[in-house]
Amino acid sequence: MNKDITFHINNMAYTINVTPNMEKELTKYLDLEKSNDTKDLLAAYIRITQEYSTFKDDVDQITTKLARF
Repeated sequence: MNKDITFHINNMAYTINVTPNMEKELTKYLDLEKSNDTKDLLAAYIRITQEYSTFKDDVDQITTKLARF
């Protein structure tokens, strides 16, 4: 079931509708209980991009190994 969550960034509120899994990922690096600043948002973006890049590399390696069969 989707849920509305509100982020506060530079004292501005941004409400989005997300699935529970998406909420977990979005709140991993941004705190819903405080006003985050642009630096926090950028740091969260970089961390999630790094996780994605690692995941993509892992999938590419597995795909390469499976292609041998």
